[in-house]
Amino acid sequence: MKYAFIERNRRHWPISVLCEVLEVSPSGFHQRRQRVAQDKPQRSRVSDDALLAHIKAIHAEVKGEYGWPRMWKELVARGVRVGKERVRKLMVQHGVRARHKRKYIATTNSNHGLPVAPNLLERNFTALAPNQVWTSDITYLATAEGWLYLAVVIDLFSRQVVGWSMQPHMKAELVTDALRMAWFRRRPDAGVIVHSDRGSQYCSGLFQDTLKAYGMRSSMSRRGDCWDNAPTESLWGSLKVARLHGRHFATRRAAMDEVIDWLGF
Repeated sequence: MKYAFIERNRRHWPISVLCEVLEVSPSGFHQRRQRVAQDKPQRSRVSDDALLAHIKAIHAEVKGEYGWPRMWKELVARGVRVGKERVRKLMVQHGVRARHKRKYIATTNSNHGLPVAPNLLERNFTALAPNQVWTSDITYLATAEGWLYLAVVIDLFSRQVVGWSMQPHMKAELVTDALRMAWFRRRPDAGVIVHSDRGSQYCSGLFQDTLKAYGMRSSMSRRGDCWDNAPTESLWGSLKVARLHGRHFATRRAAMDEVIDWLGF
């Protein structure tokens, strides 16, 4: 009890005074403190292998989203006591990196002087029969060889893709080829509305002349409003979730094969 009292009050009174008042030798007090410190269980340091296993497990769990600062916070939140610098070094040494968001590619260039068609749909994405209203849009896929661009044409009645084209560029030929495929597959009567954004590809003379040759009418979204072409936006989301999430394609051909298989052509 005397030693405990001295320990509690040693910050307020000299140890020598406390020992003299309680008739305890200073050397005895210090020896007891050393024994207590030796008997006290030491907080074990997590080994590098164990810590790396924690890091890799979290990395897989969050699908590579965390860099070292967020990884350190997550480790601490899970009760792993470790320093920031140690987490950073381990991740660098073992190549555990955050998955960077892919660069955004603008597929719609509305800054042009080409004629723009009116919006004939006004977000009314219903059709009472096949070949009344088609929509078209462009997206892109990353490959080790570079970008691959995909254009589709969708029939709003069935919400099925009726035409597509894939190219390493997004010139007017890309969307025009998709339209041609749709026309040759369906051979619709004149009057089909083809709705798209107001990008330069769809406003081009090539695409507009092809529409006229097929007896079709052009309809275009408002500037910068993706909801004006919601059906194709929904298609892109389904494609990316079903086939593209976390995938890395070595070649454009491999990406094309995956998309064609998903489209069912």
